[in-house]
Amino acid sequence: MHGTLPQTAEPERRAPITFARLPLTLRLALRELRGGLAGFAVFLACIALGVAAIAGVASISRSLSDGLGREGRRILGADLSYSLINREASQTERAALDAEGRVDVIATLRAMALAGEKGAALVELKAVDQRYPAAGEVITEPQVPLENLLAERDGVFGAVSDPALLTRLDLKVGDRITLAGRPFTIRASLLSEPDRIANGIGFGPRLIISRAALRSTGLIQPGSLNRWSYRLQVPGSSDADLIAMAERIAKAAPDAGWEMRSRANADPRFAKSIERFTQFLTLVGLTALIVGGVGVANAVHAFVERKRSSIATLKSVGAPGSQVVTLYLTQVMLIAGFGTAIGLAIGASLPFMLDALFRNDLPLPLNPTLAPGELALATAYGLITALAFAITPLGRAHDIPVSGLFRDTVDPSGQQVRLRYRLVLAGALAALIGLALFTAFDRRVALIFITAAGIAFGLLRLVGFGLMAGARRLPRPKRAAPRMALANLHRPGALTPAIVLSLGLGVTLLVTLSLIDANVRRTLTSTLPAHAPNLFFLDIPAAEADAFHTFLGQAAPGGKIERVPMMRGRIVALNGVPVDKIKPPEDAAWVLDGDRGITYAEDMPEGSTLVAGTWWSAEEARTPLVSFDAELGRSLGLVVGSSVTVNVLGRNLTARIANLRKVEWRSLGINFVMVFSPGTFRGAPHSDLATLTLSGAGDPKAENAILRDVARSFPSVTSVRVKDALETVSDLVGKLVLAIRGASGIAVIASLFVLAGAIAAGHRARLYDAVVLKVLGASRGRLLAAYSLEYGALGLVTALFGLLAGTLAGWVIVTKVMRLEFTLDLTGALAAAGLAVIFAVILGLAGTWRILGQKPAPYLRQF
Repeated sequence: MHGTLPQTAEPERRAPITFARLPLTLRLALRELRGGLAGFAVFLACIALGVAAIAGVASISRSLSDGLGREGRRILGADLSYSLINREASQTERAALDAEGRVDVIATLRAMALAGEKGAALVELKAVDQRYPAAGEVITEPQVPLENLLAERDGVFGAVSDPALLTRLDLKVGDRITLAGRPFTIRASLLSEPDRIANGIGFGPRLIISRAALRSTGLIQPGSLNRWSYRLQVPGSSDADLIAMAERIAKAAPDAGWEMRSRANADPRFAKSIERFTQFLTLVGLTALIVGGVGVANAVHAFVERKRSSIATLKSVGAPGSQVVTLYLTQVMLIAGFGTAIGLAIGASLPFMLDALFRNDLPLPLNPTLAPGELALATAYGLITALAFAITPLGRAHDIPVSGLFRDTVDPSGQQVRLRYRLVLAGALAALIGLALFTAFDRRVALIFITAAGIAFGLLRLVGFGLMAGARRLPRPKRAAPRMALANLHRPGALTPAIVLSLGLGVTLLVTLSLIDANVRRTLTSTLPAHAPNLFFLDIPAAEADAFHTFLGQAAPGGKIERVPMMRGRIVALNGVPVDKIKPPEDAAWVLDGDRGITYAEDMPEGSTLVAGTWWSAEEARTPLVSFDAELGRSLGLVVGSSVTVNVLGRNLTARIANLRKVEWRSLGINFVMVFSPGTFRGAPHSDLATLTLSGAGDPKAENAILRDVARSFPSVTSVRVKDALETVSDLVGKLVLAIRGASGIAVIASLFVLAGAIAAGHRARLYDAVVLKVLGASRGRLLAAYSLEYGALGLVTALFGLLAGTLAGWVIVTKVMRLEFTLDLTGALAAAGLAVIFAVILGLAGTWRILGQKPAPYLRQF
């Protein structure tokens, strides 16, 4: 049988999206990338490192902010908190709070804990009620309900102590201490309290007692320094409900002068500190990215060198220059995208890694989360930086003829990059500057950083070209190695500009950090104790002030005693404008944030110098006048004749500025931002503040004996040893410096990558030189000697520039930003500069060692 098979219709297929359908430029770029990323290791490392730094800092900051927001009620201990200084709420104020929900009361103050012959120690005392904590959990050892630990047994109240107090006074759980002559039994050690962050930085270990126990001590007296916090618990309330409650409370008690916080902004000062520190670390990350941009430029330059034959081929078959640049720019940006993705992955994972490794040790609530906005910002930084530093070396290939591409190694074209590519560069730089300014917490700091970075780049370029010009004009040495080294500094395609730029940035950063670190630590540990008081005494009852003065005179013969009245108050208005409507500069905002110590005096305090106005006479002192710190006054727009309104003990008092004075704060003597005339607070309850400066350098044993005797004879007086306070501040500064060093280390690592990339970028030229010289009879030792001299000269000049620029930057930061006295301590700076020279020589020789071992024949055929 003959027949045909039935024909079946072939099913209709949807045409797949094939590689061939991609645009030609993208297709060619992807095809070339099939060969791998050889030669782009430094490129990827520089981009990934900078993006990881920015993304990591931003992600951790967002996680901290989210943690503060999520744990706001636990941190604050309430939905709303109202704090008063030196007094309890009046009946009217308390009624306004009680009308909105349940109110818990916490009192905090400083006191002296006495442990018999073992000595005395300053403690941060916290008195709580039976319902504490309303949110979170107090963890103790042993873990017993807090109410039981603090209860009165056989006439003795209990206390929960920070382990640091037990260590300091050689105590253990079950031992007794006295507060203002009242015995307390330490029934547990404190491991964690949920609202510790909201309490701020303390200068002593925490000691928790009950409010009933605090009442029994007699520490709460008119004028004593204490803070009363009224914590409003409103379960189920929304943020809008809290806003409405706050408005009703403000209307019911308009002159209370209290500080209000809500769970949505549990610690605004801490949140602001996070933002400031985040900005600084972000700028450091941006520094790493910009430094890495130099590595990008070097890598792209080397890439163009490797692609000369491909570029020549494309041009010889009719490809226009713009298409060639677009092709390789596409390829470079694809690689930059890959490096950015690596950096984003590292940066985004940092909060999760931090939480997994240190969850139980972190003092702050961390809510690890992906932050799309912050990651998008890091992506923009990475890609724009890659574009900015890649466009110029790529743009050079546009107008170079085919023949020029082959002789560019020995005779580089001096033709300028086309205007279109310079405009792209300008646009990319403008975008980087715009991003840095737009996202900055303090735009002034960001602008200073941008200006400093631009100046540094410009100066380093001048140093590089100046070194080449100087080497070109120097007489040629007679010996071969020095002559070759000198020629290498200025020959066509010399590495001089790239190495000076990359190494110079790293040395400058290292020197700057070294000088800042040295000056901060010197200020905290060396200079201050030489002219600062040894002991401060707070809460001296006015009725006992003369007796206390006499006691100190007998306890420390020859010591210098200063004593002034002291109160606490909050600035509530300037020139009649409420402070919540004033936007002060960042360096002066602190004086309007929270309460300040204030005093009154007939005569100008020591350590002050009048800048404007005159000090009040005896007759003028009867009227409300104030002397204001001159620098802060200028920042706040205050002049002689301006008015300042402060809330003290629940009353608003307005005084006219009689004068502005410069205050020497570094002496740590008694001085205040505001000193009022005696008539301003005549009859107001207050306590005294006193300082004692021992003769000579001071004896720790004598200080401890005075502390113990004061705690026994004047139990309500709080004593602070300046050394302990400085150690607390020094420890905090040390942690900040460590974080800064870690972040800045990323920038230094980036500069090392760039240095390696610069040497790699000159590989082809060095290979050409080595082959020709070896054919002419040069030995490996002679070539190594020449390269050693070359890299040594580059390292020496760059180190000198880094020393000068880093010293200038350190001086500006220490004196203008930190407002500290600057001392030139080049110990660490010289070590950093010396290591830079050694590293430049070693890395340069390591990069050329393999070249010197190559046989000439295969390369002569290529050249």
